[in-house]
Amino acid sequence: MIIKTAEELQGIKSVSEAVAVTLQKMRAYTQIGMSTKDIDEYGRQLLEALGAKSAPFETYGFPGYSCISVNKEFAHGIPSDKIKLKNGDLINIDVSAELGGFWSDNGSSFVVGEDIQGVQHLIDTSKEILLEAISKISGGARISDTGRLIETKAKKAGYTVIRDLGGHGVGRSLHEEPDGIMNYYDRYDKFRRFRKDSVVAIETFISTRSTFIEKASDGWAFVGNKGGFVAQHEHTILITSGKPIILTAANGI
Repeated sequence: MIIKTAEELQGIKSVSEAVAVTLQKMRAYTQIGMSTKDIDEYGRQLLEALGAKSAPFETYGFPGYSCISVNKEFAHGIPSDKIKLKNGDLINIDVSAELGGFWSDNGSSFVVGEDIQGVQHLIDTSKEILLEAISKISGGARISDTGRLIETKAKKAGYTVIRDLGGHGVGRSLHEEPDGIMNYYDRYDKFRRFRKDSVVAIETFISTRSTFIEKASDGWAFVGNKGGFVAQHEHTILITSGKPIILTAANGI
């Protein structure tokens, strides 16, 4: 969406604060031995206490209130009482919600317990790339340059990117234009530019091996086409003529 009024600005700030605080608290709550359903239920309570509604549950009929993915599943994971977290698991929590007619989105990958699978460098790289990519975005900047930066930095660190998932506009609904803010440089995407005062969700999908998604047997979760691990981090931002405002900064990424 394009922010045109003070009321709209306050609305998008409020929902972004809600999803960011919920994600931060869900991360802190997560412990070895918990089920992903336990964590999702905690997130539901947090959102409801803030007056917010889960976006995936409300919009898509998703069987959960947040997407919680573990190990080789890296996005759209269904919370389950059958999935008990073990020491060293790579987990991703993605929280999006609606509040007062506004929508916001954020997510984070992290290790539960000790890094026995050796994925902390992947996680750190994903976070660093996200923050650097965001720092380069302003009104008039080419959308494809964000993908170029993400892909270049990932390759330099020894990783690949998932090429068929990316960021998107957000605000009055969960997914808006510009859609397809990709993690790679699309040389055919020459003309699209970020607009000042627009709200977008920027996210990284940095992988040890895979480059495309495959859908898991449950019809929701995504895994990589070549296996390995994927780290995702996401912020919702407001684009300005200078440095963008990270609306979900309270999540601690």
